[in-house]
Amino acid sequence: EMFLKEETSFSKGVYAIIGLYDRKTVNMLMSFCGALHVCFVTPSFPIETANQFVIQLRPELQDALVGVIEHYGWNKFVYMYSSDSGLSVLQKVLDTAAEKNWLVTSVNVESMTGDSFLKVFKDLDKWKEGNIIIDCETERLTGILKEIVEQGKNAKSFHYILANLGFLDIDLTDLRKGGANITGFQLVNNSEPSVSRIVQQWMEFDNKDSKMPKTGLKYMGALTYDGVKVMSTAFQYLRRQRIDISRRGNAGECLANPPAPWGQGIDIQRALQQVQIDGLTGHIQFNEKGRRTNYTVSVMELAPSGPKKVGYWNEDEKYVSTASLSRVNNDTHGLLNRTYIVTTILESPYVMQKKNHEQLVGNDKYEGYIVELAAEIAKHVGYQYKLKIVSDGKYGAKDPETQKWNGMVGELVYDKADLAVAPLTITLVREEVIDFSKPFMSLGISIMIKKPTKSKPGVFSFLDPLAYEIWMCIVFAYIGVSVVLFLVSRFSPYEWHAEDYEEGQSPEQTNEFGIFNSLWFSLGAFMQQGCDISPRSSHSWC
Repeated sequence: EMFLKEETSFSKGVYAIIGLYDRKTVNMLMSFCGALHVCFVTPSFPIETANQFVIQLRPELQDALVGVIEHYGWNKFVYMYSSDSGLSVLQKVLDTAAEKNWLVTSVNVESMTGDSFLKVFKDLDKWKEGNIIIDCETERLTGILKEIVEQGKNAKSFHYILANLGFLDIDLTDLRKGGANITGFQLVNNSEPSVSRIVQQWMEFDNKDSKMPKTGLKYMGALTYDGVKVMSTAFQYLRRQRIDISRRGNAGECLANPPAPWGQGIDIQRALQQVQIDGLTGHIQFNEKGRRTNYTVSVMELAPSGPKKVGYWNEDEKYVSTASLSRVNNDTHGLLNRTYIVTTILESPYVMQKKNHEQLVGNDKYEGYIVELAAEIAKHVGYQYKLKIVSDGKYGAKDPETQKWNGMVGELVYDKADLAVAPLTITLVREEVIDFSKPFMSLGISIMIKKPTKSKPGVFSFLDPLAYEIWMCIVFAYIGVSVVLFLVSRFSPYEWHAEDYEEGQSPEQTNEFGIFNSLWFSLGAFMQQGCDISPRSSHSWC
């Protein structure tokens, strides 16, 4: 159908085309315009193309986005994108991440449903990730922000950067209610008198054919308005230069086979490329590739009082912060006027009730290390606070059934308190939902032993290697063996022998193994030193 419409348009003869494209039609349009030398002026998302006949009204956002990321010092964040609007911004962010060692988690939201979003947000809790960039068109972005609010991811621990040029076109009321930090980009400067005048004329314009209520001129409408103005300026220039761009001959010559390029198309392309005007989207100028150059993008933040401009980005100066000193003073003044809720728990010696606490009010009812620490923090930062004992008297754990937090951790998670000052142990599951400061209390298991004192060895210290029972067994075995040797030598005839005798005396039988020699022989055998005597009886050896 799209092909037939384009064929009909080209056959009637056209000078230039202004319109939109999407991911499915962009290549076909580029092919037609390049082959027939017909310029295509578009406010759609910028693309990387070498086709000089494509005039892109929307500025590229990737450099400005990288500048804002560097300004906030992000080195870990989630990048949610839609491939419908191209991947050039994502590619620029990933290339910069590789150079600067950023940790980027990319999530494609093009085909996501409610369940898919639920899984992504659960992963955010697991990754403990609060810095999120959302890059998609306004219609899809509105649906994503609605899902964020429904999942409760609009708490003040989250910071969103909306990679969209219409920050003021998006309803951020619900997202701001949770206290989330929101940053975005604004292309149309509504404070300019010329812009506000055109917007007022647009709102007063009575279009009877349109049944849709007017909600103001959004940035896509402003780009389209500037596109018409660019084309008008270009054709006026051609008319003043008396350049003939009339179509002569058969109008269908563009559709000849092979297609014949229109001779005057290059003149229109040059005129469009050389246009330099100031429009609703700022200064409009194109480079040799047909892309916007010398443009300025405002950086916005959503404060409690409403959207505020905090800086701007351009090609020459890069990111420039315009947060004035008065704004800083106003923020400090607001900080002083607000009373922060500090949750804690009764635990000696950290937080204790004074003896006369019933007669006291406020923070004076308590004393202890935590009370003094909270006072010093408030004195250093400069804010008012109120100590509040946690209602359930618990430190904080997740209910396995309801998956809800209780205790002081629950007070922080569900925004019942602004911060907790307490002897709260740092655990992995708690770090997934809350942030901890440097701990002032460290817990651990310690074992204390007395250092052994050196003592001089005693006389019988050589007995220490063996137990008392072993030594007694050795002694009794020694005596037993010696007695048995003595008895055997007494009964064995081989151990008796006659001594030398003189004439007239009778021979006398002697035995070398008396009780003392038996003990000596056993001792020599035990010590492996040997002995001068040895048993002769086989019974003794056995």
